[in-house]
Order: sequence, then structure tokens, then C-alpha cells
Amino acid sequence: MESAIDKHLKCPRTLSRRVPDEYEPPFSMWVGRADTQVKQVVMAYLGIQFRDETQRPAALQAMKTIVSTFELAEGPMHHDLTHHTDNQGYQNLMVVGYWRDPAAYCRWMQADEVDGWWSSDDRLNEGLGYFREIIAPSAEQFETLYAFRDNLPGVGAVMDGISGDIEEHGYWGSMRDRFPASQTDWMKPNGDLRIIAGDPAKGGRVVVQGHDNIALIRSGQDWADAEAEETELYFGEILPTLQDGMDFLRDNGQTVGCYSNRFVRNIDLDGNLLDMSYNIGHWRSLEKLERWAESHPTHLRIFTTFFRVVGGLDKLRLYHEVSVSDARHQVFEYINCHPQTGMMRDAQA
Repeated sequence: MESAIDKHLKCPRTLSRRVPDEYEPPFSMWVGRADTQVKQVVMAYLGIQFRDETQRPAALQAMKTIVSTFELAEGPMHHDLTHHTDNQGYQNLMVVGYWRDPAAYCRWMQADEVDGWWSSDDRLNEGLGYFREIIAPSAEQFETLYAFRDNLPGVGAVMDGISGDIEEHGYWGSMRDRFPASQTDWMKPNGDLRIIAGDPAKGGRVVVQGHDNIALIRSGQDWADAEAEETELYFGEILPTLQDGMDFLRDNGQTVGCYSNRFVRNIDLDGNLLDMSYNIGHWRSLEKLERWAESHPTHLRIFTTFFRVVGGLDKLRLYHEVSVSDARHQVFEYINCHPQTGMMRDAQA
């Protein structure tokens, strides 16, 4: 048994864990491990938004254009593609890229093929919406959790390996306890979301300024290799409770401190659905996310169902990653997206 916090990220605690030192979790879980050279990662969510199904070919082509730039020398080490329909009836494609070197990300973003495309006036006149939501947490500012040990998705794909059985899981507060920063920092938010350029009601380009310690959670499900029994378990028991919780946060998240919630389905480059999905949620703070998780009926049902089935999982792959980030390491930009998109909904003029 080992700590979720890697040895090189350990420091003397000034804040205690939620459980005593002799706590033993009821089942095995694992976290990603990165070597000491990884000081910061970049998580980039690049979106295309459209309303009319006739715009789908153009949206898919825009997605392919973004993916083609990943072939540049400084492109991400890992990426995935998703689709979802939001509660305003708009379809959204997202290209999600991960870097383990922020300098490489900056060089990629400044390339003519990337910055020139994003900055072009053509983006304003195509009838599509675009957004980019990018955060760059330090190694102390994110945690992972996996019910499996191979082919890690998301940020795990740019890490170097997997831990042994970890201590910090299976109890309320374990998510926070897996953050290296939690040893000395409450990770409290400061300030509010603010629109610093543009007007969401008028369309065009809009820039939202974030604040310190916005929390980002990606919680995923992969049933691609699951046998019939596990597939039935996912669709019959896990997905209905999960869908209820995700719909609540999508439609009512503002009441509990959730800025944006998207339950997305993975796709291939041609837009075909894959047997994987995940939720991506931006929260005002880790504390707001914890409070909802520990008290709201929709998440309590998710948590209870997971605990009941996790010990018997074989090919059904469940995981999550959670991060906080400094405001100076956040980018929230939108082009011709509807005003309820992402951070625009809760941003103050």
C-alpha cells in the first residue's frame, strides 16, 4: 500500500487527511505516476459548435483541421475527440489535447497553422461557433484515480506509469487527499469569472478571465472491451444514475457552484460514436465539487452504485482526473458561441 502522492511531491503536512493513518481502503485503486521532470501539464479543450445538422460536415472538417495541427513537432502527446448536445440544442465537437511540457504547448499555439487559423476573420463568418478552454495545472495541482492499470486515458496518457495500490480512496474527502497541494493548501477560489473582451449576447469573440483554483473534473467510462454482463451492468445500473447527475449539473449547476458540465461521447475522426464517454465539469472550487458529491442525491446514487459494483469489474474501465489551476494558467475564449456556453454563462460583464 502506498500514498497517492508520489514521494518527490511529499512535504510536511500542515493540513490533516480526512482519515486516520491506519485507514485501509475496501478495494484496490491506482493513480498515474509522472517522473520528477514533469512540473506542469496542459489540458486543452478545443470546441466546434453548430445548431443545424446541415452544418455537421463543416464542423467535422473544422475538427479535422484542428487535429491536423497536432502533427506539428510541438503537438500534444495525447488527444481524444468527443461529441455532445447541450441543453440549448446545439451540437458540440471537442478536440482534447494533453501536453506534459507547457513550453511545447506555447510553441504549438504560436505556430501559424494554429494561431493564424484561430485569429483569422474567417472564423467569424463560417456560421460555426468555436471555443478553447485551456488550463495548465502544476504537478501539485492535479490528481488521478483509475480502476485499471493499463492504457491510461486523459492526463494519464502523458504520465510515465501507474502506482501500486493506494491508500487515499473509498471515503469522502479522498479526492482532495490525493492532491499534493492538499498537504499545505486549502485551494480556495478568489474572485469571479469576468468578461474582459466581447459581449456574449452579440456573438463574435469573447474572452472570459478565470480565477485561481477553478476545479476541473473529467470522469470517464470505457465499455469497449466489456463482456455482456458488464455492459448490461453499465447500461442498466451505472449509466441511469450517472445520466441523472450529469443532467442536473448541466441544467442546474449554477445553483451548486458548477460553472459548466458536459457529458460527452467519444468519437472517431469521422464523427462515429465509440464505446467510451466522460463527463467534463468546471467548478468554482474543489470545495463546491466536494459538497455536491457528498450531499446531493444524484451523486449519492452514483457513489453507492459504484461502491456496490467496483469489486467485480474486469473489462469495464472507470476513472477520473481532477485539477485546480492558477488564473494566469487559464484561457477561456469563445467565437460565435451561444451565451450559455462554458464559462460565459456565469461570467460578469
